[in-house]
Amino acid sequence: MGRRPEPDRFSTATRLRLLGEQTAARVYRSQSRRQDRRSRLTGRAAFLALVVCSLVVALAYPMRQYVSQRAEIAEQERLMEEARAQVEHLRDEKARLQDDAYVRRLAREHLHYVLPGETGYTVIDPEAAEERRRDPEAGDRPWYSNVFNGVDNADRK
Repeated sequence: MGRRPEPDRFSTATRLRLLGEQTAARVYRSQSRRQDRRSRLTGRAAFLALVVCSLVVALAYPMRQYVSQRAEIAEQERLMEEARAQVEHLRDEKARLQDDAYVRRLAREHLHYVLPGETGYTVIDPEAAEERRRDPEAGDRPWYSNVFNGVDNADRK
């Protein structure tokens, strides 16, 4: 004879209850897996953050040194170029000083040299001459005081 199926097993209420329990078990398992993954991922992230921070701290000083040394190298290269330009200028000046006509011209301009038979003239600034005349005490003071006063006056101008 045939067996009769259990009525509870196939009833709608039973099916819904079993389905609910199975679904609840799946949800609980997936949540616990997510929490496990989250906790593992958080630990990994913390370790990764620690490693990155350690690298940043370890490389910060050498990078600062590198940047400052590059700036210093650039400054020294600029000074080297200025020195090269100065050396080139001095070589040109040395070559010009080999010419007797150039030396004569410099002597005439800066040292007020005149050739025999020429008459030399010196033009005096009228304002400077008037200023010297206004100081009547200049003759009463020692010569070195007048020199110091002249230097001070030149610095003011």
